[in-house]
Amino acid sequence: MEPKWLTWAKEIQSLSQAGIAYSKDPFDIERFERLRELSQEMVSEYTDVPMEKLKGLFANETGYQTPKVDVRAVIFKENKVLLVREMLDGLWSLPGGWADIGLSPSENAAKEAFEESGLTVEPIRLIAAMDKKCHPHPPGGYHIYKLFFLCEHREGELKTGYETLDAGFFGLDELPDLSVGRITESQLKILFEYCWDSNKQVYYD
Repeated sequence: MEPKWLTWAKEIQSLSQAGIAYSKDPFDIERFERLRELSQEMVSEYTDVPMEKLKGLFANETGYQTPKVDVRAVIFKENKVLLVREMLDGLWSLPGGWADIGLSPSENAAKEAFEESGLTVEPIRLIAAMDKKCHPHPPGGYHIYKLFFLCEHREGELKTGYETLDAGFFGLDELPDLSVGRITESQLKILFEYCWDSNKQVYYD
């Protein structure tokens, strides 16, 4: 799904970041810095994102670059899934976000569900591990793995958090406007299959 130019730009960025971190020769470091600039120029040309913003996005890490991890909680109730309305764009997504250091993936899912919806949940099992580039998300600067945990509601009532404007349960045929940078309708269709079939194997990629 990801445009080829974006795949190339991110790979150039990754290689240049490692080169800057581990090279000793000043001339090699200069070449790797130029490669990183070229990757930024590629993304800026195709997305109209200002170069200054891309410098912060593409040059904010050091060392060997690895994918970022986005963890989401999937909570069903009467054949409906819990969605939260994001404060950043006013659109809807599954509770979740970047994985925090010090917490396991399932602990991150439970934490995000509580912070964004007010519900205390128990993660039951991992149901999907998706590579963002394989799904119809808008182009982005990071290579992201998305982990989806099926969770059961234990206690608490729906309420908003400091990052959310609203929360509610929605059927597959009544989805609100989605924050497609975070979740797509096609991904939700895959996840709903785990509401209907508890024996379904984990989805990957």
